[in-house]
Amino acid sequence: MSAHRSLTLLLAGTALAWAAPAAAAATAATACDGVPARACVLPFPNDVAHTRPDRSSATGRRVALRRPVLPANAKGVRVDPTEFNRNDGFSPGQPIIVHVGSLTTQARFKASGIVPVTDMGRFDDGDQKLLLLDEKTGKRQLVWGELDADAKRSASRHVLIHPGKNLRPGRRYVVVLRGLRDKQPQRLARTWTPALRGALKRARVAPRSVYLAWSFTVASNRSITGRLLSMRDDTFSQLGDTTLADGRIQGRAPAFAVTATTEYTPEENPRIARKVTGTFDVPCYMTQPGCPAGGRLRYASAKADATPVQLEGNVLKATFTCNVPRAAFLAPSHMGVYGHGLLGSQKEVEAGNVQDMSAEHDFTFCATDMYGMASEDVPSAIAALQDFSKFANFADRQSQGILAQLVLGRLMAHPQGLSSHPAFAGLLDIAGPLSWDSNSQGAIFGGTTTALAPDWRRAVLGVATMDYGVLLQRSTDFAVYRQILDPAYPDAADQGLLLSLAQLLWDRTDTNGWTQYATTNPPPGTPPHTILLHVAVGDHQVANVQSDTEARSIGASIVRPSVAPGRTTDEVSNYAIPAVKAFPFGGSAAVWWDSGPQTPLPPTTNTAPPSGKDPHSSPRSTARARTQKATFLLGGGLVDVCGGAPCRTDDYAG
Repeated sequence: MSAHRSLTLLLAGTALAWAAPAAAAATAATACDGVPARACVLPFPNDVAHTRPDRSSATGRRVALRRPVLPANAKGVRVDPTEFNRNDGFSPGQPIIVHVGSLTTQARFKASGIVPVTDMGRFDDGDQKLLLLDEKTGKRQLVWGELDADAKRSASRHVLIHPGKNLRPGRRYVVVLRGLRDKQPQRLARTWTPALRGALKRARVAPRSVYLAWSFTVASNRSITGRLLSMRDDTFSQLGDTTLADGRIQGRAPAFAVTATTEYTPEENPRIARKVTGTFDVPCYMTQPGCPAGGRLRYASAKADATPVQLEGNVLKATFTCNVPRAAFLAPSHMGVYGHGLLGSQKEVEAGNVQDMSAEHDFTFCATDMYGMASEDVPSAIAALQDFSKFANFADRQSQGILAQLVLGRLMAHPQGLSSHPAFAGLLDIAGPLSWDSNSQGAIFGGTTTALAPDWRRAVLGVATMDYGVLLQRSTDFAVYRQILDPAYPDAADQGLLLSLAQLLWDRTDTNGWTQYATTNPPPGTPPHTILLHVAVGDHQVANVQSDTEARSIGASIVRPSVAPGRTTDEVSNYAIPAVKAFPFGGSAAVWWDSGPQTPLPPTTNTAPPSGKDPHSSPRSTARARTQKATFLLGGGLVDVCGGAPCRTDDYAG
């Protein structure tokens, strides 16, 4: 993510229009919105309350949220659940929300014994109060809990439960709270199916100890990934390549045009010799011609599991920017696709650290916008924050953004692509590997893009993390957008539910929905991939806890010692992530980079860091980190650039 402080005035101006209607929020609410009549929505997600049987789905269930019980904005408009109800289950990593009457303060929550974010190893304690069980096996899953520190009222202060490693698509899980001191247990006996009871028995949980137990189904791979996978396959089929898994480029190159070439003298730019901009065609699978912001995917039918289809001749005229380093005129340049930050643009490829990477290691980086999460999509984001029924309009176009990255990769790798144009003649190492290098939002979507990529095998995800439903409240970036959300949905309990709900649609593009496919177990028709995660200790914009969750979920190892003593709030740093045993390391891995005590450790609550230096840009601005990235991307594996010690950034201050 990036701060986008330039948007503050725009967002603040929009927020003023909501200031007056916000007073009507209380009258717009119904008894189902809060406590004690919380059973209308909470616990969430919950198969009994929020799904129905569906034999046509891969899970046998279908999400069935009801509009009358979903949050209303300050104008009284309730969330339309239509698009969410296309799913055949819930997110593999979304926040799970429940209200416990006795847990209304942080002190009470700490005393409860529920496994905290700082000591995840307690998930397996014999007397652990919070359990997340695989319903089929009764096996405990890595999990942690927290009390919503964002809520100002006790009635809105819910317990948030998070998987420490993503759950398996298509599986059913049981959440158990036991041994709590509330006067009245909430056993919800009607939710105790034979399978749930069996899971409790296999986990050796005595029913009389249970305060509350319920089950939910994780959406299937088909439901989460099927749309984007079908868009990719159809796009490359149109180019004449139907065997993507073999790693051989076949068929024709995407249609493209170079629109401008800018030459720089060494005095103007000592690192970059030439900038090339242009356009390329990406099939558009949305309802409107040209795929403008705010549109919706166009489906083959009204069936819930239908896949998007292209209106004949409908294309997105995507734009690209490529920077050719001076080194390319001495030896053909390595090729990389660059992914930009939060609601930004391809112009980020011109940032100083990216130019440094190009000059130091002879990389030509090309970038296109992450359509759906680019600067031109800010109005769609604002509209969704004001009325969450419009979130699908915001999320759908993000699939087009992922697709554009893949097509740009093919344009770079194909012999009749960019290298065939005079602006690139003899300057690209077309026989060498193509890579993906990205930062922040580019990493959040980069895991998904890489999982689908036929033309690169290695990717670096800079300041890597995932799962917007967990990230946003922990990010300093979100303060700007809360100027819109707070007047529209003033109750923090509603906001927490909306963020959890959002992940059902965000999983289609967020790495959170693709971790099972990201590395060694690729989706059908796709080669495997190897990923390097770079993490900034105490990052203000992306949460470290989710960096660890991503590493566990994609099967990455970690370079240890990852941090110096005193530079973590965890009892065991990077719990349950295996250590890299030797260098060079050939698998997927995570490396933590520390800017020192000038950056405080992140809060242990669902809040953003309040002060100190933000290290978000520090790893990519560190020469040794760039050397590590280049060696990895060019096939040399992960090398130790920190001399066996925890890695420090170039701006480290003690």
